[in-house]
Amino acid sequence: MFTLFHHPFCPRSRFVRLALGEHGLDSRLVEERVWDRREAFLTLNPAGSTPVLMAEGAPAIPGAGIVAEYLDERHGTLLGEHRLLPQATAERIEVRRLLAWFNDKFFDEASGPLVTERIYKRFMSAEHGGGAPSTDVLRAAKANVRYHLAYIGWLARTRNFLAGDRLTYADLAAAAHLSAIDYLGDVPWNEDDAAKAWYVRIKSRPSFRPLLNEWLAGFPAAAHYMDLDF
Repeated sequence: MFTLFHHPFCPRSRFVRLALGEHGLDSRLVEERVWDRREAFLTLNPAGSTPVLMAEGAPAIPGAGIVAEYLDERHGTLLGEHRLLPQATAERIEVRRLLAWFNDKFFDEASGPLVTERIYKRFMSAEHGGGAPSTDVLRAAKANVRYHLAYIGWLARTRNFLAGDRLTYADLAAAAHLSAIDYLGDVPWNEDDAAKAWYVRIKSRPSFRPLLNEWLAGFPAAAHYMDLDF
């Protein structure tokens, strides 16, 4: 049994939850509000960010990319031909490139600001940066979502999955980030049918169901959020 320090709407944490689900691994979820800067949590990850995975007999495993590598090293071969980080060097490079694209670039430019401004700030004190969302930040992040969605659509039109012929960590990362902002209704699905069709395929997987059941008190999900054929 793993323990995952996460926030339900942290896009990178959602990626780890999908990866654990695809590996068939159970985890105990501990919600972490990183803005509180808990000393015990900072001991696990001095960067003060989620996700952090705890495994028996291993040190704390911080960060989505490091967790993905750990899961592949320890459990990847058990998936056989469905391994989420392929064995071929060129394929592994492409999956890692896209992992960085979504967990770093997409997060910094789109999903991170949207989740922070529209969700996290609701629970943060003024001292920690809470308050009303910044309209300028929201406007820029929503514009960035559009070009990231277009890139996902291009990948989906030219490949069976985002990184190649089969499901990989790249698909899980992209879908995780999209899911967090789709809850908010901030994904313009009508702009790219290929991206939408790809997302429906990933969204329909069993590993995705726990994410779709997440909800925020006083902040209902977009009407289509749980619909598997929207």
